[in-house]
Amino acid sequence: MLEELKKKVLKANLDLVKHKLVLFTWGNVSEIDRESGLIVIKPSGVEYDEMKAEDMVVVDLNGKVVEGDLRPSSDTPTHIEFYKAFPDVGGVTHTHSTFATAWAQAGRSIPFYGTTHADYFYGDIPCARSLTKEEIEGEYEKNTGLAIIEKFRQDGLKPLEVPGVLIKSHGVFAFGKDADNSVYNATVIEEVAKMATITEAVNPNVTRADQFMMDKHYMRKHGKNAYYGQTKKK
Repeated sequence: MLEELKKKVLKANLDLVKHKLVLFTWGNVSEIDRESGLIVIKPSGVEYDEMKAEDMVVVDLNGKVVEGDLRPSSDTPTHIEFYKAFPDVGGVTHTHSTFATAWAQAGRSIPFYGTTHADYFYGDIPCARSLTKEEIEGEYEKNTGLAIIEKFRQDGLKPLEVPGVLIKSHGVFAFGKDADNSVYNATVIEEVAKMATITEAVNPNVTRADQFMMDKHYMRKHGKNAYYGQTKKK
């Protein structure tokens, strides 16, 4: 079942190691097949260098394992909430990458300081609130997803325009059109977080860059009149 998607999700998970976004088993990637409503996700606690495509777990939108001998990632309920809330999202990545997680632990959104940021994120990279004691002691992973969704709805954010989020005291979630794209965005978040950290160290009084710069750089890549890159041949 979904054998090609399993291979794709395995590769996306291995790319977390390739891009130095994870240590040990500190991360996971999933992708949803919208036609069937089934999600393929990394198994829980399995070392990356041991994983095979057949180890990927297939779950439905209720979290029920449809196929697989291993338990799915413990973050599966978080991924499920994103897929239910955001129909445009096809892939989700979770990491504890160093610089981005430092901003999450500080409870700070990553401000727009320059064009690298604006090439991928149309706005600051938000930081969602801490979970309450009741939320943590209850359905923790599900409530993590709900807190992030709450943040996006409160701020009027679109997950493919701002394809990533921090959650206070925790880590990073990135969104994408598919698994590969979500890993790409998680990689950008880490690099932008690193740049922002160094920027504030160099100039503690730095201010957010101009909105017109963000408009220009984001729209030239993602707007209806985008002109960055090559035109695809028909």
